[in-house]
Amino acid sequence: MDLIRARARSLRKNPTEAEKVLWGHLRCWQVDGYKFRRQQPLGNYIVDFVCLEHKLIVELDGGQHSEMINNDAKRSAVLQSNGFRVLRVWNAEIFTNMEGVIDAVLAELDRGSSSPSP
Repeated sequence: MDLIRARARSLRKNPTEAEKVLWGHLRCWQVDGYKFRRQQPLGNYIVDFVCLEHKLIVELDGGQHSEMINNDAKRSAVLQSNGFRVLRVWNAEIFTNMEGVIDAVLAELDRGSSSPSP
């Protein structure tokens, strides 16, 4: 687990441009007061962004992810089996449609918070 934490710390210190831009919008409760963490270890995975309170993960996908569809699907299935919802966003959307990305994040957060508690 220490290796995962060290890798997460390294990823936080060296974010991609898309991660920097999205983090600028998610940090410090800027999206309707929801708290997000970045490069957060969850089990054997490190997720790009997560709102733990509402169990929403936001994953940014660059061009390399088009070759990793099976790995991404497996990863998402494991995270979903642990009660998380996974929203995947292409890096290009961050640069061309940030308002749409934030709207999608808010829609997922609202959808999750309107679900009845078990």
